[in-house]
Amino acid sequence: MRKGPAETRGTRGARVLAQAWAAVVRRDDDRSGATTEASLILASVFWGSNYAATKFAALSVPPLSIVAIRFAVAGLLMYAVLRVLEPKSRLRREDLLPMAGLGCLGVAVGQTAFTFGLSLTTAANAGLIFATAPVWGLLLGLALGLERPTLTGTLGLGLSIAGIGIVFREGLEADGAGLAGDLSVLLAAVGFGAYTVLSMRTLGRYSPLAVATYPTLFGAPVVLVVSVPVLLGTRWEGVEAGAWVAVAFSAVFATAFAFAAWQRGVSRIGANRVLVYQYLITLTGVASGVVFFGEDLSASKIAGGAVILLGVYLARRR
Repeated sequence: MRKGPAETRGTRGARVLAQAWAAVVRRDDDRSGATTEASLILASVFWGSNYAATKFAALSVPPLSIVAIRFAVAGLLMYAVLRVLEPKSRLRREDLLPMAGLGCLGVAVGQTAFTFGLSLTTAANAGLIFATAPVWGLLLGLALGLERPTLTGTLGLGLSIAGIGIVFREGLEADGAGLAGDLSVLLAAVGFGAYTVLSMRTLGRYSPLAVATYPTLFGAPVVLVVSVPVLLGTRWEGVEAGAWVAVAFSAVFATAFAFAAWQRGVSRIGANRVLVYQYLITLTGVASGVVFFGEDLSASKIAGGAVILLGVYLARRR
């Protein structure tokens, strides 16, 4: 049966509308993708700068107190934003334990270990060791069947790790590098890599902001309880204004914003690709060390930085 003119025009009109809608969706996806990339870059810069901020704050504030204040403030701020942007967001009973586990892993263990380690070792050592977080996340993702990295991506990860080894080779022998601090940062790297991969299970049921907020709300009270003796024993009148600014930066930008942006990236492009931005954190950390602590930037470190950037490029290719 032949279609009538009206039916033909209707079919063509529907096809045109479908094509127009597809174009709009593609543009929206492009804008959303660009926003995701920009947010991850900002989060990387904030986290990298947090190396210097935390190390500076630790000169007058005990590390455990820094973690407690940082995540208590960030948790409340993130929860307030969550209530405004997603008023219907509620944590299901069956997800209480997974979210609490993420909070203990990412905040109570990972961030506490990182802050202690950074106060006991050099920024160079901390950067090198913590940059292994993608390796632990990748291995865990493979074990759980959550990630299927490509050969090019694996090569990129290997090159980035090799580049970081070049950048921080001198730092391994620098004054102030302690075994206890190195081991503490290594524990933090394992925890952060595992946190990123394990959070993917909850991203299927909650928004990125919710997945960043609820673990923080669970982890912060644990650190607060443990840090009570330290908080009571600290002479707060002797803490300089600069240290408070550093802690505030760490809470607002390096925690509230960065954690939410990180989870958004995980939900859109996967944990394997998001973890590659860890290397940008390392580069920013190197720059902050040079600017604020006078660390040397030798030719070998510059060469290592070039290898890192090549690795980041290869790991992001599809």
